Amino acid sequence: MHDQVKKEFMEVFSIKQELPINRQIRAKEVQLIEDNGQKAGVIPLEEALQKAESKNLDLVLVAPNTNPPVCKIMNYGKYKFEQAKKEKEAKKKQKVFEVKELRVTPNIEEHDFGFKCKNARKFLTDGNKVKITVRFRGREVNNAKAGEIVLNKFIEALEDIATVEKPPKLEGRNMFTILAKKADK
Repeated sequence: MHDQVKKEFMEVFSIKQELPINRQIRAKEVQLIEDNGQKAGVIPLEEALQKAESKNLDLVLVAPNTNPPVCKIMNYGKYKFEQAKKEKEAKKKQKVFEVKELRVTPNIEEHDFGFKCKNARKFLTDGNKVKITVRFRGREVNNAKAGEIVLNKFIEALEDIATVEKPPKLEGRNMFTILAKKADK
C-alpha cells in the first residue's frame, strides 16, 4: 500500500517533464516551427518528420494543448542538457536560511550573556536567523516577565545588525524570539 502511494506521488510531482518527440507524436497535422525559429504553418505530421530527419534533428511537441499542436525542429538532447544546466544554475543561486538556536535561562549571568550575544552576532553575520529561547525550570515559569526582560536585552544588544522577526512569545515552559539579519542598503 505504502509503495503504491509513493509511486503515485512521484508520478504527480515529477520535476522533469519529458516532451513527446518524433514518432511519439500522435497528431495528424501540426503547426511547425523550423530550427531557425521561422513558422512553417500547418503541415501533415509525416512531412514535418521528414523535414526534421533531413536536418538530422528531432521533431518535438512543445504545445500539445493547442489545435493543431505546435511542434518545433530542434536537437532534443542539446535542449535537455541546456534545461538541466539552467536548473542547476537556479539551484546554486538559492539562499538557504538556517535557524540557529541559543538557549538561556531567565537568570543568565553577565559573562554568559556576552558569550551568547557574541555567538548570535556571528550567526547573524553568516546570514542565518537566530532563535533565542529562554527555558523556564520549575517555578521560574511563574515569573515569565524575567524571561521577557532577558530576550529584550538580547534584542537591544543586537539591534545594530538584527531585526525582530518574531517578538518574544511564551509557549509552554519556553519563551522565544527570532532575529534575522538587517537587509543591506
